[in-house]
Parts: sequence; structure tokens; C-alpha cells
Amino acid sequence: MITPEPDMQSPRRWHDLLPAMVLGMAAFLTQFDVTAVVVAMPAMAAELGFGGAAYAWVMDAYSLAFTGGLLAAGALADKYGRRRALLGGNVVFLVGSIICGFAAGGPMLWGARAVQGLGAAFVITGGIALLANAYARPDERARAFAFMGVLSGTAMALGPALGGLVSAWFGWRWIFLANIPLCLLTLLAVPRLVAESRDPAGRPLDWSGVVLLTFALGLAIESLLRGGAMPARIAAGLGLSACLLAIFVMQQRRRPVPIFDPAVFIRPVMVGISSLLIAVSVGYWAVLVYLPPFLNAAFGWSGPSVGFAMLFATLPMLLLPPYGARLATRWGWRRLFATAMLALLAGDLILVLAASGWLPNAQVVLAAAATGMLLAGIGAVLAHPQLSSAVVALVPPDQTGMASAVTVVMRQAGFALGIAMLGAILSDEATAAGYAWPWLVAAIGSAVGLVAASMLLPDHQP
Repeated sequence: MITPEPDMQSPRRWHDLLPAMVLGMAAFLTQFDVTAVVVAMPAMAAELGFGGAAYAWVMDAYSLAFTGGLLAAGALADKYGRRRALLGGNVVFLVGSIICGFAAGGPMLWGARAVQGLGAAFVITGGIALLANAYARPDERARAFAFMGVLSGTAMALGPALGGLVSAWFGWRWIFLANIPLCLLTLLAVPRLVAESRDPAGRPLDWSGVVLLTFALGLAIESLLRGGAMPARIAAGLGLSACLLAIFVMQQRRRPVPIFDPAVFIRPVMVGISSLLIAVSVGYWAVLVYLPPFLNAAFGWSGPSVGFAMLFATLPMLLLPPYGARLATRWGWRRLFATAMLALLAGDLILVLAASGWLPNAQVVLAAAATGMLLAGIGAVLAHPQLSSAVVALVPPDQTGMASAVTVVMRQAGFALGIAMLGAILSDEATAAGYAWPWLVAAIGSAVGLVAASMLLPDHQP
């Protein structure tokens, strides 16, 4: 491990950033695979012959496994070693990527995506803990996390464009197979540059909690996607999912060291933050999944054309995060998050208009779609990075670790459920007008976030 010299005020020399670079590269892959895969999903569906519900499971299998894996990864990493957890997760992610690249059908692809999601959970958990351990000084740690955030933002912003190019030039399978050299590089570099760390006295692993929450989320997703035109079937599935979730909450209340403490999240301000986490996932991230087929239906675009068009929605993730942090200090959380959700709501509503068929010609539809995507991206980037900071500041110091982990789980759960909700109401007809209702559901989610930000969050940061 490379340790900065005590008299250094910041990691100025390039080799002092090497641990952050290799850890950031591992995180880069897990983020890149989310947005890059989105553009290639229509090609996957066409080649492997699956429809709407199966289309959604390409993303939801990853998110569901990622969510369940996060609940277990922290405890296992503390006990057996954070570096070991990251490297093991990297191997699992590599195996999942190879299977995705050679998938012969939908079930094989969904299973491999779940393997990827499980591996990504351990990579992210181990990477964050190792980064905090590698940089002891607060200023160094802040710069290292900022650097990692830039890499993640770059992955999310450039994923659609690069994914579209790779899919068009080499085929969608190479989006997954291209992970192989970077995963191997991570396996070689991390042991040489990052020291192992562990905390044997950390929180115990709660297998029953992991199983309950994963099954509750998976049952809700499956009910939405497979219910079709049978409301009774959807209601029964969602009811059973709610029962499992209630059992999970009661089980957590009895545990001395819960992975989710309900007492923390029933406070009004935390209800507001939780609502915002889910609103951004539904109003932006789930919309991102269905933008490629919408752009194909509306304009006949595919591959690189779709990838570059989606930069309207993703490029703000690369360019605007520093401005969000400044506005949080200047405006306070209520005004910042309300403004972000208003922009996201406006973007979703303009997408509804673009899909409605009410606009006079294709040029106006294109202008509306681009405007809606840009506003949604701006709203998401103003809110998304600052939500973690708000959580850390609003919970007691001894619960910040648990609260931060739960926010990641909520993001992923909201993303998975948002994909399922939008997919459940998307008509089977491959027309642009069929996307008006999903965009409207996304707008309703954004509106809920706007109300929560306006009514439940404090004016100023504590």
C-alpha cells in the first residue's frame, strides 16, 4: 500500500492517487454496465426473442441481486477482509460478464445479470471501505472520494454513447466481453496498491433479513411484470410482498444490531429523504431504461444514434455535480431538492408530450424529447449526489454507516420497482404513443418527490 507522507497537504504526486484510480476503475465497471447495457437492450431482445417483461428483467435481475448482495457484503467484508471482498466480487462480476457475452437465451442472460449484480455489490462495498482506509487524512479522503465520484459520473454519462458504438460495431455481446481485460487488471493491481483491512467486531450477518427483503422486492417486481391485464394477480402479489416487508421490519426491530433500523427512518425528515431516493429512481433512472426503445419507435434510431441522443439525459451527470454541492450550501436542502424535483417533473411531463402524438411534426417531437431528457438529467444530478450527504448529516453519528447503506439499497430497490412499474403499463405495440403512460407514471413519482422535498425537509443544513 502507498501511504502519503505526513507533511503532505494533499495527494499531489500521481502515484498517491493510484489506490483511488484502481478502486475507482472497479467501481467504473459496475456503473458503466448499467447505462451501456440500456442502449443495447433492444438488440438483445431482438436476437434472443423476448418481450416486455423479459426486457425489464435484463436490468431488474442485476438490481435485485445487487440489492440483496449489498445487505450481506458489508458484514462479510468486515469479517473476512474488504480487499478480499472486492477481489472476490470482481471475479464474480467477471464470470457473470463472460456468461452474459455468450448467453444463448433470455433465462441464461437474466441469470448472468444476477451474477453480475451480486459481484458488483461486493466490489462497491469493498471499494468504498478500502478507499476510506487508504486515505487517513480528511482532505485526502475527500479528494479520493471526489475522484471516485468523477469516475462513476463518467461511466454513467458515457455509457450510452460507448455502449451504442460497441453494440453497432461489434455486437451487444462485446459490451460484456469488454469487461474482461479491466476485471483482470483490477485483480492484478489491487493487491499491489491497496492494503487489506477488516473489522472482525463489525455488525453480524443477518441472512434472514437478506432473504426476506430480497424476496419481498423480487415478488413485487415479478407481480408487476407478469400480472398483465389481471389486477387481482397484481394485487395478490403486491400484498404478499408487503407482508414479507412487514415481517422484515418486525424482524429488524428485534435485532440488537439491525441492518435497517425502522426507528431512524420513521422521522419526517427521513421519510422525505427516502421519498426522494425512490422518486429519482422512478422519475429518472427507470426512464433511462425505456428511452432507447422510445427513440427507436419515435425516430427509427438505434445503436450509436440512440447512444449519442441519450447524452442529453446523461451528460449532466458528468458536468453538473460540483454545482449541486454549491447550491446545497447556498440554498439549503429544501430549496435545492424542490428545484431538482421540479426540473425532473418538467422533464418527464415534456416526454409525455413528446410521446402523446399531439405535436405537429417530427422536428417538434425531437425538440421536445431532447428538452425533456435534458431537464430530467439536470434534476437528477442536482438531487442524486446530495442525497447521501443529507442522510449522513441528518442521522445520529453512530448510525451513519447503516443509514448510508440503506440509502444505496433504497436507490436500487426504487430503480428495480420503477423499471417494473413502467414496464407493466407499457403497451405491446411498438409505437411512440405507447410510452406516454410510462412517462406519466414517472412524472407522478417526481411529483411525489417534489411534495416530499417541499414539506418534509429543513430549510438549511444543520
